[in-house]
Amino acid sequence: MKYYLILGALFFAASCTTKTNIDLLIVNGTVYTVDNDFSVAEAVAIDKGKIVEVGTTADLGKKYSTAETIDAGGNAVLPGFIDAHAHFMGYGASLENVDLTGTESWEEAVERVKEFAKNSDAEWITGRGWDQNDWPVKKFPTNDLLNAAFPDRPVLLTRIDGHAAIGNRKAFELAGVQPGAKVDGGVVEMTNGKFTGILIDNAISLVGRAIPNRSLESTVKALENAERNCFAQGLTQIHECGISYKDALLIDSLQKAGQLKMKFHALLSDNPSNMEWLFTNGKVKTERLSVRGFKVFADGALGSRGACLLEPYSDQPGWRGFLLSPPSHFDSVAKAIYENGMQMCTHAIGDSGNRTMLTTYAKYLNGKNDLRWRIEHAQVINKDDFHYFGDNNIIPSVQPTHATSDMYWAVDRLGPERTQYAYAYKDLLQQNGWLALGTDFPVEDISPFKTFFAAVFRQDAKGYPDGGFEPQNALSREETIRGMTIWAAKAAFQEDEKGSIEKGKYADIIILDKDLMKTPKEEVLNTKVVKTIVNGEVVYGGK
Repeated sequence: MKYYLILGALFFAASCTTKTNIDLLIVNGTVYTVDNDFSVAEAVAIDKGKIVEVGTTADLGKKYSTAETIDAGGNAVLPGFIDAHAHFMGYGASLENVDLTGTESWEEAVERVKEFAKNSDAEWITGRGWDQNDWPVKKFPTNDLLNAAFPDRPVLLTRIDGHAAIGNRKAFELAGVQPGAKVDGGVVEMTNGKFTGILIDNAISLVGRAIPNRSLESTVKALENAERNCFAQGLTQIHECGISYKDALLIDSLQKAGQLKMKFHALLSDNPSNMEWLFTNGKVKTERLSVRGFKVFADGALGSRGACLLEPYSDQPGWRGFLLSPPSHFDSVAKAIYENGMQMCTHAIGDSGNRTMLTTYAKYLNGKNDLRWRIEHAQVINKDDFHYFGDNNIIPSVQPTHATSDMYWAVDRLGPERTQYAYAYKDLLQQNGWLALGTDFPVEDISPFKTFFAAVFRQDAKGYPDGGFEPQNALSREETIRGMTIWAAKAAFQEDEKGSIEKGKYADIIILDKDLMKTPKEEVLNTKVVKTIVNGEVVYGGK
């Protein structure tokens, strides 16, 4: 009898101490799973790049054995941030150009270019980030100062939103642009028969096409620099808006070689070669790359007055902006994308641009569907047009920092009545019960914490304005985190594989030094990323 009791005791003890081997265990965290209930846990078990279990530190510690344990120390643990609208390749390139963000005058911008040029042997000097709305004289500059500073070296400087640029005389000469040049969907500004240097929307390409292509080595370096900065901000996936299929293939090759670990939902530009390639080859889906849709441009930007409005700009009587292509183009593109079962995502800023695209979408979607066509920015919506989003399951893909960047002059452009229906994130959220959030970097800063702050508080870092800009359209903290994680994943058809911390999903996880659900408003922008984890691998923050 004793013999059997001893054997039984030994068996019981062995069964209690046997643990399952896994790759990584995160313990002692405040784990926001961002599941349907927005539940909170303490620990996450990870193996082979995916989440095995979520639970308490005690329970998971008993069940799993691992060579690597991360003690979160009570810090907030979240799904990795997904930027639902950005320009990763453009951001990488911008890191090697003149940074003109934050300049307080045109004179300061030119001085920055001159300083940059001292240490650059590039044939062309390029830069980005100026915004005349931040200057004492809120008008487009002329290129006189550039011509004087760079008589023999071409310069092209893009406005912060990418929808206007200024070039010097040498740039126009090398590009072969002649006085009186015209382009559909763009403006070549002239005064007294001379170029001012200003190019708006499609006109930028008249000069931009003369800039030599970057080398492969330079492009790869730019992508690696961009990835490093994004991981430091807790970004684990980017919706890359408006690239070529060749760019997508480059990203895929770098991912497969292990040189690039960032994940992408890539939207191709709607030119014929990209459309032919994707329609012929079909949707692309790998562990880190998805290609199944197109980025289309309806109009320009509000800051450069290229956004297409139903009624004239309040600060420029008689001017309504313009569409970048005729409505027939958008109709034909929508038809082709619909017939091939792809996703259509369209940049639309003004209420006329939005109405054009919403009615075009409605023609093909024709009611409830799961194609997840998106309006990117959805910035100014006529009050009678919000219903198109809900009627046809059109997804608003918005960038909260646009509201807090534009709020200083938006009322001047739109007047008070139209401004009520601009940057209307809460109104848009209510149409389908979800929306996707992004930054549009490098138009805005890459920081997801600035996205969070702008969405929830609708103020700048100094607390302006009191009570927030159009505060009725602020999002809650939970809604904002969902928009930056699970809803952004859903906007890419990926809610079953990422965007929340749940069993079976990829282990794309971040640890923050502050809890965005609780930290005071004054501390939000000081939040730092402790670790960024992609597919169970620590890619930022060390071991």
